[in-house]
Amino acid sequence: MTSAELFSQIKAKKSFLCVGLDTDIQKIPRFLLDTTDPIFAFNKEIIDATHDMAVAYKPNLAFYESLGVNGWNSLEKTVNYIRYNYPDMFIIADAKRGDIGNTSNLYARAFFDAMDFDAVTVAPY
Repeated sequence: MTSAELFSQIKAKKSFLCVGLDTDIQKIPRFLLDTTDPIFAFNKEIIDATHDMAVAYKPNLAFYESLGVNGWNSLEKTVNYIRYNYPDMFIIADAKRGDIGNTSNLYARAFFDAMDFDAVTVAPY
């Protein structure tokens, strides 16, 4: 999507709303936990409920990476769902490292629990 297309969406919707998809498996409503992919099911509900007001979605990769391959699959399904159903939507990969509290903990889980690394490099800033 070009900046002109994004600006067109902002004008049409009269909104700058960017919805963060920081989907924490430990906070998903119980009724969604019985689905085959609770992360995707939750994201789909959020996307469908907000697409008419939002101009962008921003999945925070730490929440997906921390679940290993299953998390990456949920992320891929989420992005594909947005692209197919709401093709005018802007999608931002929130993939920063060295972030605050809960996100840093999820990055640690991604590398040490899900991926089983022994060490990881970090930026000193």
